[in-house]
Amino acid sequence: MSFEEGNNATAVMHGAVPHGGAYEADVNPYSVHQADDDDAASVGDDSLEELHEKQMLPVADVQGNPVHYPGDEDKKHRKPKELDDEKKEKSHSVIGSGIESLKYLYSIGLLIFSVVVVMAAIFTEQTNATGPDGSVPAGAAFVIFWFLIVWLAMMEGGQGALVGLQPIDKALYAESHPRALKNTELAHKGDNMERFIIGRQFLVVLVVFVTNLMASAIEDATVLNLNDGLTKVFLESGVAVILTTIMLGQLTAQVNAANCMLDFINNYFMLFTTYISLFIEMSGLLHSVYLVQILFSKISGKPIESNEAPRTVVQSLFFWARALMSVVILGFSFAVTLTALFDGKTAMWEGIPEAVSVVVLFILMAFVGMMEGMQIALFAVVNLPEEELKQHTIAHKNCQLTFSGQNLQAFLIGRQICVTVCMFIVARITSCDVDIDAGEGNIFGVSDGIQEFFNTGLLGAIITTIVASLMWRIIASSFPIAFLSNPLIYVIIRVCLLLEKSGVCSAAWVLARFHKPLVNYQPDEVVSIPAPVTI
Repeated sequence: MSFEEGNNATAVMHGAVPHGGAYEADVNPYSVHQADDDDAASVGDDSLEELHEKQMLPVADVQGNPVHYPGDEDKKHRKPKELDDEKKEKSHSVIGSGIESLKYLYSIGLLIFSVVVVMAAIFTEQTNATGPDGSVPAGAAFVIFWFLIVWLAMMEGGQGALVGLQPIDKALYAESHPRALKNTELAHKGDNMERFIIGRQFLVVLVVFVTNLMASAIEDATVLNLNDGLTKVFLESGVAVILTTIMLGQLTAQVNAANCMLDFINNYFMLFTTYISLFIEMSGLLHSVYLVQILFSKISGKPIESNEAPRTVVQSLFFWARALMSVVILGFSFAVTLTALFDGKTAMWEGIPEAVSVVVLFILMAFVGMMEGMQIALFAVVNLPEEELKQHTIAHKNCQLTFSGQNLQAFLIGRQICVTVCMFIVARITSCDVDIDAGEGNIFGVSDGIQEFFNTGLLGAIITTIVASLMWRIIASSFPIAFLSNPLIYVIIRVCLLLEKSGVCSAAWVLARFHKPLVNYQPDEVVSIPAPVTI
């Protein structure tokens, strides 16, 4: 089973998914048609309520096959007017609207406050990169931080668009979106989509790690004369950085990319991102994950599908050499990181025993891994007969909870929040922090130059990408029912639903609402296709 096959029902791996509602599976959800003025007027300027009501749920896999959800048949046989009346009744509930408005307001307030706190920490040189132990000027840290936020947004939304556009005839948008065409031609060639997903995942983790380095506050940092409580919650714990990253660098892009796939990737920045992701995969840095893929293919009896011809002898040698190199790099990364943890030479918060830090690291990686695999496993079993799924009590219970009402949408958003929070904590735990100028002993006695490389957090990013992300996705795609039969999955789903319900990141919907007209994004349903030329 390939990575792409393991993820095709989810359409993307980080929450953003192709446009449309979950109950439109009886038609091709990705059809791009010529729009008239009425179409553009009706869908080009969504209200906040309409935007929030839109499902960020897949309606088809990457081959264009419909994905059916529990309850589809009931809704399919109900009259359109009944569905419209139900939607209007829900959206016009006074209490419901009031609660949603409060969520938007306090989430926007949190976001603004978080951005101000982060910028204050950077410009007062109280972050890991700009502080006494760092060497990055405040102005450079500011530029790097915001570039990474924008790049993360492009990666998060871009993957959903590339996966979602696979079933679409490229001739439909060749003239209207030439740069989107360049992106899809590159990403959809052979097995490039699988390679892109692997390389992009490392890139996302690396961006999160570097963002943490640029903006996480040093010990005893104080800004804006905040009291001790606010300082500890928003600055020392990193909450301000996390909220800024999630809302500005992830969810806002995912909301708009889910409905405006063509416009979102119609730029050279996405093409640059695709090339970088493919280069990372080609380097062999992450090839050890293919060994896990081969192992589970043997165990499950499912062949690894490919859109390319079998490897030649030379290609096989090149593949296995890179796989061996990746295993060595992964082992070395673990050796350096664990040594740094036991020696107390990481950015882990003061006062936490070294042994506890190691335990917390592996618990968090397992937690992230389960969240990464859950989405894949859930969509892998969604089309199984109810009778078959009922034979697995815990898996059936987890599916019932996730696919009940609007829970799937809420779960995807809550999962995104959980994963990002854990990634920032893992980044802090695994980032080496050796003060070379103070004469602290370098890990393994390496030179100062190599120690500075260790301090970048790159080794931690390699561990996180392979062990806490890609490997779990392979397991989930190979054994989805067994994966969902873990009782902890139910607890994680509940946590994700609670996070979304809290509205802490609801500002993303407001930002998406105003970002779309600002950059003139048009929904894929109203993309103008040139009329045929008649002679």
